Amino acid sequence: MSDTHEFVEKVRDTQAKDKKNKQHQGQGTQGQKVASRQHSTNK
Repeated sequence: MSDTHEFVEKVRDTQAKDKKNKQHQGQGTQGQKVASRQHSTNK
């Protein structure tokens, strides 16, 4: 039982960190996402 509880806590912690990182990196919402370019192949 405690193993299940620890697993759930770990998953919730990971999800919270992922959400925070996405918001911090500008990928959490489309409006705040920074435009990026691929290497140009047009010459």
